[in-house]
Amino acid sequence: MINWRKSSHSASSGQEDCVQLARLSGGIGVRDSKGAAGSYLALGAADLAVLMARLSVEGAGRHGHDVA
Repeated sequence: MINWRKSSHSASSGQEDCVQLARLSGGIGVRDSKGAAGSYLALGAADLAVLMARLSVEGAGRHGHDVA
């Protein structure tokens, strides 16, 4: 059984739609909480770090922050 977790920020803000993460034997699983019964993306730790950095930069740009 895979133990999926979501951000404590999502729970406190009342948001039901979020991305969930889980430890897998070979890396990290990423899934959309709206499609919990569906498939998930399996990433290595380094790939997840790249994805999170990219999302952070792109998200900052969308919200009017300067992105260097």
